[in-house]
Amino acid sequence: MKKKVILSVTNDLYTDPRVDKVCHSLLSFGFEVLLIGRKYVDSPKLPPKPYACKRFSMLFRKGALFYACFNLKLFFYLLFQQCDILVANDLDTLLPNFLVSKLRKKPLVYDSHEYFCGMSEIVNRPVVKACWLSIERFCFPRLKHVITVCQSIADLYEEEYKLKINVVRNIPKAIPPSLSETKASLGLPDDKVILILQGNAIHYNRGGEELIEALPLIHKGFLLIVGAGSAIPYIKHRVKELNIDNQVKFVDRVSPDLLFNYTYLSDIGITFDKDNSINHRFSLPNKLFEYIRAETPFITTDLPERRRIVETYQVGKIIPDLAPTSIAAAVNEWIENKEMYAKVKENCTKASPQLTWENEEKILKDLYCNLTS
Repeated sequence: MKKKVILSVTNDLYTDPRVDKVCHSLLSFGFEVLLIGRKYVDSPKLPPKPYACKRFSMLFRKGALFYACFNLKLFFYLLFQQCDILVANDLDTLLPNFLVSKLRKKPLVYDSHEYFCGMSEIVNRPVVKACWLSIERFCFPRLKHVITVCQSIADLYEEEYKLKINVVRNIPKAIPPSLSETKASLGLPDDKVILILQGNAIHYNRGGEELIEALPLIHKGFLLIVGAGSAIPYIKHRVKELNIDNQVKFVDRVSPDLLFNYTYLSDIGITFDKDNSINHRFSLPNKLFEYIRAETPFITTDLPERRRIVETYQVGKIIPDLAPTSIAAAVNEWIENKEMYAKVKENCTKASPQLTWENEEKILKDLYCNLTS
């Protein structure tokens, strides 16, 4: 009989490429998989998946009431579910998983996608930060199996809690989705330089605001924004004020396959974050690797993990700051120097076979298979 793994997240499961890849990997290792998330009235219908999914209907969308209700539901659900391994994705699902793992004597894997207590959304909110930090300090020293997304965050946790942390980066699979779209079918211009900013966390302090200010300074520039986030309403408002509606296209969250088509058909990827929190400083976003897989050179801010990738593979460009003039100068240099741009694009093609989920999942296989051996 197959061993069963139950994974928990607080999102609606529609666009979470890392967790989806982990679920597929667990299936390939011979496990039965159940993924738990949440659902709102406006959550998209899930596409067919080879693993089971359950979404809790939630009355509250955010804040203390959301997390309290979700964690309470998750605790009682896990308490009575047959399973062999529990997986908590991020700190906002850790406590119920930890308690159930102790009560039922089940192994627990903690997969930390962020340096959670260093996130900009909570770092300047002392009460909120204190609550999450108390949960982390209660659970973390008692954990045996911890995964995170980059070496810098692993180093922070290892220094603080004296635990060995496994690093599994959020990298796409080796075989990309099929190219089923064209610029015409996606409503993209064929006579412009297309910049793409994509993701489910297009929030403030991640460069979107400055990117809009830079757009009028970019030669034949066209900005494609695919995804969602708190900064989107402001960006849309600013586009109206600058009267650049014909230079910007907004697309809501889409499936990973369609997102790959948008990314491949773009010329330059954008992945900006301000160094205004520890989590931002050491972040290594999956969009960076998605740009590489789509052979789309990218421009990024000067943060340690991103610099490591750029310097190792020569697949992007680092800008010193997020001044609109700096952003525009970096883009225009590639527009004007086609040979330089072509070389970076070629480097993306060369790096892509090395940067694959199949290489990362070897660590997962060792961890999970040892838990049930």
